[in-house]
Amino acid sequence: MNYNTDNKTDTIYQPTIYQYANIIIDISHESVDKTFQYRIPEHLLGQITAGQQVYIPFGAGSHKRKGYVVELTNQAEYDISKIKKIDSLVEGSITAQSQLIHLAWWMKERYGSTMNQALKTVLPVKQKVREAPKRKIHLLVDALTLEAAIQTAERKKYKARLRLLYALKENPDLPYENTLHKLNLTAAAIRPLEQEGLLAVQVVNQYRNPLEEMRRLLTDDSKAQWKPPVLNKDQQRIAANICEKYDNGDRKPCLIHGITGSGKTEVYMELISHVIRAGKQVILLIPEISLTWQTVMRFYLRFGDRVSVLNSRMSAGERFDQYERARTGDIDIIIGPRSALFVPFERLGMLIIDEEHENSYKSELSPRYDAREVARKRGEMEGAMLVLGSATPSLETYTRAVRGEYDLYKLTRRAKADAVLPTVEIADLREELKAGNRSIFSERLKELLEDRLEKGEQAMLFINRRGYATFVSCRSCGEAVKCPHCDVTLTYHKDGRMMCHYCGYTIRQPKTCPSCGSPYIAPFGTGTQKIEEMATKMFPKARILRMDLDTTSKKGGHQQILSAFARGEADILIGTQMIVKGHDFPKVTLVGALAADLSLYASDYRCSEETFDLLTQAAGRAGRGKNPGEVVIQTYAPDNYSIIAASHQDYDEFFEQEIVYRKLMGYPPVANMVSVLLQCSGESELEMATESVVQLIRKVKEQKYNELFVIGPADPPVSKINDIYRKIIYLKSDNRVHLIRLKDYLEYVINSSQNFKNINVQFDFKA
Repeated sequence: MNYNTDNKTDTIYQPTIYQYANIIIDISHESVDKTFQYRIPEHLLGQITAGQQVYIPFGAGSHKRKGYVVELTNQAEYDISKIKKIDSLVEGSITAQSQLIHLAWWMKERYGSTMNQALKTVLPVKQKVREAPKRKIHLLVDALTLEAAIQTAERKKYKARLRLLYALKENPDLPYENTLHKLNLTAAAIRPLEQEGLLAVQVVNQYRNPLEEMRRLLTDDSKAQWKPPVLNKDQQRIAANICEKYDNGDRKPCLIHGITGSGKTEVYMELISHVIRAGKQVILLIPEISLTWQTVMRFYLRFGDRVSVLNSRMSAGERFDQYERARTGDIDIIIGPRSALFVPFERLGMLIIDEEHENSYKSELSPRYDAREVARKRGEMEGAMLVLGSATPSLETYTRAVRGEYDLYKLTRRAKADAVLPTVEIADLREELKAGNRSIFSERLKELLEDRLEKGEQAMLFINRRGYATFVSCRSCGEAVKCPHCDVTLTYHKDGRMMCHYCGYTIRQPKTCPSCGSPYIAPFGTGTQKIEEMATKMFPKARILRMDLDTTSKKGGHQQILSAFARGEADILIGTQMIVKGHDFPKVTLVGALAADLSLYASDYRCSEETFDLLTQAAGRAGRGKNPGEVVIQTYAPDNYSIIAASHQDYDEFFEQEIVYRKLMGYPPVANMVSVLLQCSGESELEMATESVVQLIRKVKEQKYNELFVIGPADPPVSKINDIYRKIIYLKSDNRVHLIRLKDYLEYVINSSQNFKNINVQFDFKA
């Protein structure tokens, strides 16, 4: 295969005026993929943007129809002479859908995806899934007319009709199906009354409400007893300041940097209350589905049915209904992970991103968007304010705040007057081994666990690894059992399953080594399942819950485990990182980080930052009630600066050291970086395509951007996923615009050449 593209490297392709527009006739999610191409007339060149509504001639008769522009291009998809012209613009047609389409166009340009991929992201619900329509029997007449009808029915001995009329006398709105069953009626008994204008059978537009279970859990007494928390002076100051900014039309983004337990959520609620009083709507993003239950419970108590939730565990029908409720104004607040960013609010006033440092806000699928960047863009488009909050802000966000791009607000003490930061100890596992302790629990952690069990207090044990053991390997040849479709080892689970956590491939544990046939094959390492087993043996009387992807895979799994722990039905909660983020359990007075340095050894420049974040957040779960908390960080690297800073709960200490490292290495946020990920099912074809892209980059570097720094190509940490081979190239520059232009150029060459038709290329901006 020839990858020669020399003729295209002389100039950077930068189209400015688009000749054609791809248009969808119907905005319904079912029609997103069906586009029609139109020519942009001369008088509209440069005036049309993605998301605009236009009038177009459509069909054989060229009937005038409305359509949405979803993509602009200079490539005709078929014979130019047969492409019809756009008629005109639809004036004053800005809708939530048009805004989202424009946002999709921006994401496509920013992150290097196809427009179709971007549209499927911002309009994610593809299919209207509805329950069977619910009907009701509605009385249309006054009491006197009804009484007259009853007398007539008695006189004529219409027994069935009488039963219905008496029921309507008690309740003017009756459920259709239940009434027919209860009163032993047929449709024939109802029809004459409809014809006489006495009643009507109406369809009830009833949306599925994902908070029905929450309604059942909350008794009237608990609702009556609940009162909005009284904000302390720091919380009041920050809320008042941001509200004043909002009222004055100042939409500069805000960062609330508050220690764990400082009451950021209460500040969010105060801001939300202010915004919805002004007739606007709010999107609140949270990083994990596991956080939804506790967070939504607090918001539901305050805002009732004006709040709803959106996440991937909901059915397609439930998700569709929440989008419709948002679109029609039935709700004012939506809470959910990254995808909730795209709900079609017509009156968006504020976007809040809680725990903004979380990696889950970065999409792993094309477009590889950063929800923080997209939220900022949507806020700019719709005049909404962006508020970010975290105890451990990402270095990128905190740097923007330091530079003055964001307004910075700090909460330096816990919200509850009697709550203080926990005492943190570092347990050196090297010393534990020297002392003969080969358990996963240090002596100090065992001692504190026994103490908490005696006192009736709760503990949380955290390890960033699910399963029973890390991998299964052969003691004879040293080979580990790997996934045949991905370049990773299979994780062993207690039930004998071995699973790939990338593609889902599952097998039973082999009795002999697949490589050499040796029977000496066994699991190695420790996961959440094994910790649960060891804790059960060590503390047989303890009530233990485990929370990881295995135990929460079923719908409602997160909620069941967290609510049980909150009710005090367990003494110890064991889990992966999902248990250390944002939860508030007042009875938890001990947190153990069992393998604190696991994340330090990841092949990512952010590994120290992630370690600090996880440990700080984990420590923050302890001592949030009236009793003081203690934390034990177990590690083989007690001298690492991220672990030391986490033990001090000192973000500034960590930031000062980490930013020096980033400056030294030229990593974000000091410099801008983009990764170019190439994927293909053919390994040799991928090698050739990668080399061709590298040549293109080097020629552009020589001609245009001398400061560009190229790393690679190299294998990513996982070089094969689901039988797809992968290569990665890193590009660094002080000038982000140069990286964007280079991305645009590479996209143009790749999309224009048949040589790349089997190559999937994704661009991922790191800052």
